[in-house]
Amino acid sequence: MGVMPESVAIREVGPRDGLQNEEPIPTDAKVRLLDALSRTGVRRIEAVSFVHPRAIPQMADADEVWQRATRVDGVRYSALVPNTRGAQRALAAGFTEVEVVVSASDTHNRRNVNRSTDESLDDLAELIDLLHGADARAEVIIATSFGCPYEGDIDPVRVASIVDRVVRDGADRVAFGDTTGMGTPRRVRELLTAVRERNAEIPVLLHFHNTRGTALANMLTALELGVTEFDASVGGLGGCPYAPGASGNLATEEAVHMLHDMGIDTGIDLDALIEVAELAEELTGRRLPSGVLRAGPRTRLTPMPRS
Repeated sequence: MGVMPESVAIREVGPRDGLQNEEPIPTDAKVRLLDALSRTGVRRIEAVSFVHPRAIPQMADADEVWQRATRVDGVRYSALVPNTRGAQRALAAGFTEVEVVVSASDTHNRRNVNRSTDESLDDLAELIDLLHGADARAEVIIATSFGCPYEGDIDPVRVASIVDRVVRDGADRVAFGDTTGMGTPRRVRELLTAVRERNAEIPVLLHFHNTRGTALANMLTALELGVTEFDASVGGLGGCPYAPGASGNLATEEAVHMLHDMGIDTGIDLDALIEVAELAEELTGRRLPSGVLRAGPRTRLTPMPRS
């Protein structure tokens, strides 16, 4: 095992990525979940997405949710946008960290935003300029980085070439989405190797789904390769509406449980986080997949001190 980092930054994506894959819940419930997460010690939260309500009706009240949410000092909040109109709405709402998405798979990109990957990349160049002109940071998320539900395997070199383009266009950070849960430690290693051979300095974040039960193994591999930023979703909420069979994201409390036992700091209060996962179950009205949520207090491990 390689040298592990002393700390890891988790971006909590349950309020956006998680809830957009559930039956719509009331605005009050969304605000309640977002505010509860803000009090757990998590340092980054993906709060909402500004998309057309016909595309993602679960996010139709994004403006109201954000207006009513209680901001906590020390927490960085971000919004996801699909296009220039979404970016304009995010900026008008006061966001200074904005994520934009493009799929490595042409087919998935067309299903998601009705245009080819190359067409989306052309749009992203202008969108990044718009965000920078408003003193906002632009993160490009590359969906289907580890595989596509329609096309199958995705060549890491193709993903690396997309990184080449968005870095050239000014992206501040790049995230790799395991949209279908096809990621494995081998695929993580091959993708990061291909990207770093060409763009070693760009900050990266990884977003794993647990469709095939490999999310924690993938995280461990990425840690060994020096990655220190990850997405996770409370209770394991989430998936992808345009990826058939893609089940929930890596559960935040599972990731934090493992990291703390390895002596890696996240700044997150695990007990408080588990309480929020229980709240998420209550608000969504269904049993969530988190293993830590199912475990009793006596089986939760005491964090290992770093030597």
